[in-house]
Order: sequence, then C-alpha cells, then structure tokens
Amino acid sequence: MLSGALVRGGMPRKHSTRLSLSSLIVVTYFSPPLASRLSHERKNLMKALQLEKPLSWKRIEIAEPHAPAAGEVLVRVQRVGICGTDLGGYLGKMPFFSYPRIPGHELGVEVLTVGDGVTNVQPGDRCSVEPYLNCQQCYSCRRGFTNCCEQHKTLGVMCDGGLTERIILPARKLHLANKLTPDQCALVETLAIGCHAVDRAASKAGENVLIIGAGPIGLSALEFVKLSGARTIVMDISESRLAFVRDKMGVPDTLQVHGDESDVKSLADLTNGQLADVVIDATGSNKSMARALEFAAFAGRIVFVGITQQNIEFPHAPIMHRRELTLLASRNALTRDFTRIISLIEDGKIDTRPWITHHAAFDEVPDVFPSWLKPETGVIKAVVNVE
Repeated sequence: MLSGALVRGGMPRKHSTRLSLSSLIVVTYFSPPLASRLSHERKNLMKALQLEKPLSWKRIEIAEPHAPAAGEVLVRVQRVGICGTDLGGYLGKMPFFSYPRIPGHELGVEVLTVGDGVTNVQPGDRCSVEPYLNCQQCYSCRRGFTNCCEQHKTLGVMCDGGLTERIILPARKLHLANKLTPDQCALVETLAIGCHAVDRAASKAGENVLIIGAGPIGLSALEFVKLSGARTIVMDISESRLAFVRDKMGVPDTLQVHGDESDVKSLADLTNGQLADVVIDATGSNKSMARALEFAAFAGRIVFVGITQQNIEFPHAPIMHRRELTLLASRNALTRDFTRIISLIEDGKIDTRPWITHHAAFDEVPDVFPSWLKPETGVIKAVVNVE
C-alpha cells in the first residue's frame, strides 16, 4: 500500500510523473517519519540473556523499562553473580525455577532514576539488591518473616532477573553500598544466605560447627560461623575445595568425605568424641542431608540450607529421637542481613578477595557457562560484567 505522501497532490508536480515503481517502494519504506520511528524503537530495546529451557541460553532483546512509579527505582545492572540456583536452573534441577527466564539475582547496580516518594537512594548511588520480592500482606510478612513470604518471588528464578542492562526494582529492596565495589555488591546476597543459616543455627563461642559442602553457600556460612566465635570444621568430597578453605579462608580443620563410618570417626577424633553442636548442610544432596544427623552431638542442631527435590530419609529412634536433635530449614535471608553484611565488608571484617575466582563479559556467558559446572575449573564464584 502506498503512503499518503505519494497520492495525487501529496508531492510537488514536477516529480509526480517521473517516479518508477521501484522508487515508489523506496520512498514508501524509507520515508523520514518511518525511518525515524524504527530508529527510535531500536533505541528502546536492550540486550538480555534468557534460559529458554534447560541447557539452552538465548540472546534476546527486550523493551526498555518504563519510568519508575512511586516507590520504584530504575537501576543500571553492573554485575551479576552466578550461584548454585543459576547452575541448577541451567541444568533443569532447581525446583522453583520456571522457563523461559532471564536469570540473575546476585546484583550490583547503580541507581539511574527514582520514583516519587523514594528517599533511601538517589541517582548515582551504588547498591546491592535484596532479590526476594515479598507481598508485605501475608501472615509471614506481617510477622517479619519476609524471606518466606507466602507469595514469594525471587528475581531471576520465579520472575525475570538481572542479566540485562536496566531493570525496575522496589526502592525498599535496594541497600546503599557506595563504599563497596560493584563486584562486592554482587557478593552480598550470597553472604546473606550463609548469614541467615548461621542465625538459624544460633552458633556461639565454644561450639563445634560442621559445614558440609564447601561451595559458595557453605563458604558464606563459614564467614558467619567464624564471626560467632565457634570452631569451624568443613567437610567436602573435593580435596581441592578443602585446600581452598584451608589456604584462602584460613580454616585449618577440614574433612574429606568417604561415604562410610570413617567420616563420623574422623569428626569424633577432631572433637574429643563430642561431634558437632551444629551441622549446616549446604550440599543440596538428599543423601548428604540424610547423613547430616549422624554428625550431630546429643542435643545438637541441624540446618538444611541447600535445596533438594528428593525425599530425605533418616532413622528416627536411634538418632533423631535418642539424641533429641533439632532440625531447621533456612531459606533466603532477611533485610537486616544485607545491612549487616555491607557494614562488615566496609569495616574489613569480611575479606571478599578470595571469593571471586572467575569473571565473564555479558556476551561470553552462553559459551563459558557450561565450564562453570565442572569442578576441575575451580569455580568458587563467577561474576558477569554487564557494563
């Protein structure tokens, strides 16, 4: 169909009889108003990375966010940390993950624009993001348990997250961190998971705390066990990870898992036969979580911070009941954990230098991501540079 500019009377007379069909088509498709509109629409798109299904990354373009409404903030994503949830989502083994999904919940961001009523941050501020979107209305939220809101959604898991250029967030989920680097901002959420788990365990000076699993979540728990004054013992199947714990994290007591009774004996030898007052299982393995009770002292506490889709079975009478054990779950973290962690990093009480072992540019992620699943690559924490 010809544009209105080419009908009779729409162009100067001297050109009206000299236009060929091909020139009409050119004018129709490249008339200045349309070209301008297409250019404008193109500028309103931004890049993103999407897991369209397990094992399948897709580079996509999505619309720019709308202007922030009251209580909202538009932020530029600077860094995205990769954790076990992202790896599980890639493999199709994360129970809360849905597809297609833009991942990314460990975020370091810069504030661009704030909506009406926002006073806790301003344009130019660097922030860490609390990615747990809670309804503020349910029974859990009203009691302060915002980490397990009944309508809970985690960015990048149940709704699209931060593997893109800019996003809109509730201002209440931004934590001011101008003294931290973008990399450090992206580490805060990982540390918050461990912080909350150790708070659930209520570990204290003089106790033996066994952490099973020396991945990022186990290491984040390690930081807060140390701060509690308790003795930290780390158990893992990988000797290279245990070496990292000893050499980089300064924890001398480590145990390599063999999967038999010798594991319990080794812990007993380290603790004068007492075993562990607290056991924190950060593996996400149902077999490991079932065995965790074997390592607990009488009247001990067990915290499951890892997630499994499998059933967990353990003997009740000879272990759970006889020892009067307390079994706890730990999910996400609380707002106060983010505030505390930012202050601890600022004060130098948490050293973030050993944490980030791998970096990747945004466009490299689909190609490099599978390598982060391989233990031999030595990944502790990979961070994506979105800028």
